[in-house]
Amino acid sequence: MKNILNGKVLIAMLLIAALLLCGSLAYIIVMRPAAASSANLAAATSALTIIPAPTSTPRPLPPTLTPFPPTPAASATPAPGQIAIGVYVQPSTGGAGLRIRTLPGLSADFFSAFDSEVFLVTKGPEQADGYTWWYLTASYDTTRAGWAAQDFLSVIPSP
Repeated sequence: MKNILNGKVLIAMLLIAALLLCGSLAYIIVMRPAAASSANLAAATSALTIIPAPTSTPRPLPPTLTPFPPTPAASATPAPGQIAIGVYVQPSTGGAGLRIRTLPGLSADFFSAFDSEVFLVTKGPEQADGYTWWYLTASYDTTRAGWAAQDFLSVIPSP
């Protein structure tokens, strides 16, 4: 392969660069804006505006409220044997099985639960069809959940 950068090529490159430089300088000199005459110059004026710092505005204090005497809190722990949210229960049907329903009431769809199953009461109570209904969730399978009538449940100790 021949040497591309020989002496003639380098001289040609330098001449082209010099021509471009001279052309650029000539363009700048010819096209520069005319200098403003001193007669057209006016003194620039400026105005200084002082903005006072903001001051705080006192706000009136809200009226003092007189507290009511504390009311005795309801016991979070239900009485022994009483069904409440957070209590574990078992069906007590004498072996017949319990119908756990999708909604409180006798007309809702259901699935059967055995007397040995343990459920946690998570909602309730609701009144429907002459029964008090509680929402139960199986602790071992959260898909086994629904409403059951209180008359067929017995409270058990927490497992």
